[in-house]
Amino acid sequence: MSNPSSSESFRFLFETALQRYEEKTGTKLVEHPLAKQLEKCDSVDSITTFLQEQARVFGKFKGDDGKVMKSLKYSVNVLYALSTNSALGEGIGLVRLKTIIEIVNS
Repeated sequence: MSNPSSSESFRFLFETALQRYEEKTGTKLVEHPLAKQLEKCDSVDSITTFLQEQARVFGKFKGDDGKVMKSLKYSVNVLYALSTNSALGEGIGLVRLKTIIEIVNS
C-alpha cells in the first residue's frame, strides 16, 4: 500500500472541508457568484483588485480599518506563489480559488 502524496492528502482534506461547508450552509462555494468572478482572475494583481473591491463594498457595510485587505493580500500572495510552484501546483492550483472564496465568504 502506497502513501498518498502530500498534494493528494491536501486535496482530500480541502474537498472534505468544502463538502462539510456545503452540508452546514447549503451553499456550494464553487457555484457562488464570487467564485464565478474569481475564475476570471489570473494573477495576484487581478485577484487583489477584485478582493479590494469586495472589501471596499464590505467596508461600507461594516466599517474598514485596513486589516481585512492586508490579510487578504498576504493570503493571495502566499496562495498564488504556492499554486505556481511546479511541485505543488497540481494539488494547490484547484485549491487556490476555493480557498480565496472561503476567505471572502467568512
